[in-house]
Amino acid sequence: MDKQQPLPPAYFEQVYAESDDPWGFATRPYEAAKYRTTLDTLPRDRYRSGFEIGCSIGVLTAQLATRCERLLAVDVAERALAQARERCRALPHVRVERMEVPNTFPDERFDLILVSEVGYYWGWDNLAIAQRKIVEHLEPGGHLLLVHWTPFVDDYPLTGDEVHEEFLAAAEAGNGLRHLIGSRHETYRLDLFERDGTATTGPQIGQEPA
Repeated sequence: MDKQQPLPPAYFEQVYAESDDPWGFATRPYEAAKYRTTLDTLPRDRYRSGFEIGCSIGVLTAQLATRCERLLAVDVAERALAQARERCRALPHVRVERMEVPNTFPDERFDLILVSEVGYYWGWDNLAIAQRKIVEHLEPGGHLLLVHWTPFVDDYPLTGDEVHEEFLAAAEAGNGLRHLIGSRHETYRLDLFERDGTATTGPQIGQEPA
């Protein structure tokens, strides 16, 4: 797998064409437990404006909506988005849109951005772009939560650990993020950051380590 090249939208359309819920987001006890941990990690009970990158079929979206006054949830796969829209149909404060992050990014700022099970699809170049845009669109004092599967997957350009370590390195170099919490579980990890309001540009991440 080329670590520079992201997985294309067609990859995900094919995956969802073969199964409505290919990763068992709505059915697996593992996912339900991970979602509880994800929400329990958030420091605030309520956020003014949340942004979920990679919402898939909207299972976590519906739960995250209880913590946000407004929530924008995006994905690249229309088949997944159709399910997410139906799942959130009774939640008028939730917007579900097709968006290929980081090639496109909303023109607004958020006090919560969630990147859950999506960063390893981007590849190094797009990870660098996404990291910069996320910092730029996160309000001072806002929170960024990363949640990713850590075992190696042959199809994916990056691993979950590579995604998290790049954000940690950028924060240590002064890109405007401050690391608050890190926790590692058997097959996934979480890292919580806070926007400190200093720099808006970070180091040149996106180069594969030597």
